[in-house]
Amino acid sequence: MPRTSPADPGLRRSALGITAGLIGWFILVELASGVLQGFYVPLFSDIVKHLGVHDSDVNWFEAAQLLLSALVLPVLAKLGDMYGHKKVLLIAAILTAGASWWLALAATFWTFLIAWALQGFYVVWLPLEIALIFERGRTQNRGVSTTRRAAGLLVVGLQAGAIIGALAAGRIFAATAQNLQATLMVPAIVVSLIAGVIFVFVPESEPVRGRRLDSGGFVLLALGLLLVTGALIFLRLNGPGFMWTWALLAAGILVFVWFVRFELRQPDPAIDIRVLRRPEMWPVQLTAFLVGISLLGAQGPLSTYAGTDRSLGYGLGLDATERSNVIGVYLVSLIVGAVIFAVTSRKASPRVILIVAASLVGIGYALFIPFHLELWQVLMNLSIAGLGSGALVAALPAAAAAAAPRGQTGISSALTNTTKTIGGTFSSAVFGVVLAAGAGVLASQTAASLGGYLTVWTVCAVGGFLAAVLLFFVPKVAFADPEPEPQAAVPR
Repeated sequence: MPRTSPADPGLRRSALGITAGLIGWFILVELASGVLQGFYVPLFSDIVKHLGVHDSDVNWFEAAQLLLSALVLPVLAKLGDMYGHKKVLLIAAILTAGASWWLALAATFWTFLIAWALQGFYVVWLPLEIALIFERGRTQNRGVSTTRRAAGLLVVGLQAGAIIGALAAGRIFAATAQNLQATLMVPAIVVSLIAGVIFVFVPESEPVRGRRLDSGGFVLLALGLLLVTGALIFLRLNGPGFMWTWALLAAGILVFVWFVRFELRQPDPAIDIRVLRRPEMWPVQLTAFLVGISLLGAQGPLSTYAGTDRSLGYGLGLDATERSNVIGVYLVSLIVGAVIFAVTSRKASPRVILIVAASLVGIGYALFIPFHLELWQVLMNLSIAGLGSGALVAALPAAAAAAAPRGQTGISSALTNTTKTIGGTFSSAVFGVVLAAGAGVLASQTAASLGGYLTVWTVCAVGGFLAAVLLFFVPKVAFADPEPEPQAAVPR
């Protein structure tokens, strides 16, 4: 029987079919992730009434979930590299499903808060999916290109799920005669079904043997993240005058310095600092941080600006429904950006795509500075920034996986989520302080000043342009599939 070579067309087509099917199942997983992220937001007012708390207490939901996500994401990703990405993906899906059911049944603020935080295990889904797809494609020397295309489709699924969740929540709430408990069971059912999909249809990756969990490193990393994110949350809630904010931030920075020195001495570190120093890796991680500034931190200011009374000389004066339409346009632009990335990544240089996408984010927010008084101007600016953001959200985990050595794809792609979350938390805290500084200048005025909004847009624009500059430091040949080994001639 003739032996099949790695370049055999039949084997290549077979592997392509397996990977394409895997991507299809992961699109469903990301649809569920999007539903989780979009479903609850329209119901916050009803959740507040159900729990008997104040509107401002909703901030604690986001803060708790961000803290838990930042803590568990690197650990779960590393465990996926060590023991198999499917196993950890399934465990994270089951934990998320359990937390979603708990949310539906929670009757007090504290039980709801704990369940909401535990639901944050879904943040590891996308990095683990990227790692699984990359490992499946690696055997055919096309792991990088396959992962790039797949990442764009997964982000499309994520954003589509967010839109579906946001649109479905109010309708389901009305259809159930405003039964909040029954309504909140819908995302729990969705995630439970997705856990079954992962268990049945997703194949396992091949873990690298002989690895160990650097528990000391992860403890230091968790402590540093806890201190820094805690300081940023205090900054947003209490302003810059709160002494403990700066004490926690300084302590967090010192812990990170300790963490880096500790990791450089470890044979199998929690996070390989030497890999992060590579020219194809550090610009990607810094870009993720800078993207988080606009992607996660600027959405609140956008919503409040759109609702600001036009009589002040700025703002759009939109009601809640009209504001949701503006956010909807932005989400659609993210989807289009991800699709464009998936299509163009087949032929264009991934490095060039990243630079162009980051530049679009900078251009979109820079246009806000002169053009912000009309709805069409805001939609135009958001669409340009959204195209770039959508491409970056798809590209960054794939780029990090491509730059990582074997056995570190999960943790490397997960770090882009961690740095993006820290960037969003940092900017959200700073933007909150900036906007609050100009509020209440006039009698009966609670709106932020125009200067505050201009500062937010300027920071977002600078972040996009800075990311584009940093990406020029990436080698031109980075993020490309390895050249196939030449086949020896077979004598006739």
